[in-house]
Amino acid sequence: MDQVFKKTDMVENNKSLNLFPKNQWYVCALSKEISTEKPLARTVLNTNLVLFRHHNGQAVALEDRCCHRALALSCGVIEEGGIRCGYHGLLYNQTGRCIEIPGQEKIPSKAKVKAYPIQEKNQIIWFWYGSEEHPVPNCEPPEYSIHDDERYVFDGDVYHYDAPYQLIHDNLMDLSHLGYVHLKTIGGNATVHMNAQMKVEQEGNTVTVIRHMPGSEPPPTYKMAYPFKDKVDRWQEIVFKVSHITIWTGAVDADTDKLDDPQRQGFHMRGFHGITPETETTSHYFWTMATNPTDPEKAEELKAVVIQQTKDTFDEDRIVITDQYQNMLRIPNSNMVDIHVDVAANRARRIIKELLQVS
Repeated sequence: MDQVFKKTDMVENNKSLNLFPKNQWYVCALSKEISTEKPLARTVLNTNLVLFRHHNGQAVALEDRCCHRALALSCGVIEEGGIRCGYHGLLYNQTGRCIEIPGQEKIPSKAKVKAYPIQEKNQIIWFWYGSEEHPVPNCEPPEYSIHDDERYVFDGDVYHYDAPYQLIHDNLMDLSHLGYVHLKTIGGNATVHMNAQMKVEQEGNTVTVIRHMPGSEPPPTYKMAYPFKDKVDRWQEIVFKVSHITIWTGAVDADTDKLDDPQRQGFHMRGFHGITPETETTSHYFWTMATNPTDPEKAEELKAVVIQQTKDTFDEDRIVITDQYQNMLRIPNSNMVDIHVDVAANRARRIIKELLQVS
């Protein structure tokens, strides 16, 4: 095991805003959530945002507070010029500057709210969480080209967790739990999962996990989505970055393709997992799942099956993680014992700990 940490580390390490790594792009919304029709209130990294689209389609993030009497701007309405407060009608443009006060010609120079740097890329809205040295982005948001790949169809959602964000990291970095938690969906034989061939590598702040399970029985989700003949060769490829995790899972009929071939065929599930702290003890989980239809005419049907199975899976995870955190609060100040499946999650925690020391 790479390191041993105490249960109290998991809880106590999120007691300060400084414990969210800075100078990072975090997910604050999926593109489909933001519209010109209705503002969206969302707190990320202890920052209260109102998100909406300007009439030109640009995604905008402002401080969710009118500078006049502090009503949340998300209680207002979106107009062509920006967003209008629902209390006294002050209108703010996409830069956060008040451009109209009903019944008053002169607009005070202080009549403005903070505008936050966000960028829309691959149908994801990214929020820049900068330091004093880098209040504006010094790099581009991450690329996730799967959303724009014509070989795949995808959809997704956002979940709210009453638990710290690193517990979600731990869950995603260790897929050995599938055989116990997800028996009705993507699980499979628990013994096979616990004994899967696993390789863990780290390059900079990125951790990659590759797990192979040749000769496996396909789990229920796989059987629903793909016409496997019998046994399958399964793979799980997990890539951890500070703000998000990508997981490519799937299977081919046993002995028909190489699991290290990047162009391998079979059934694919490509998951995007944007894990963003809301506060020290609550989190947003932005997820999408993409799959590769073999029959274009049945693409929407396949997508519906995969998305519903994914939701069922994530519902199971959320129950486990929430109960886990509540039990940690009930029984504090006790150590946790690591086992062989914890290597990748421990490396991810170490990366965040190191970043916190310099942010």
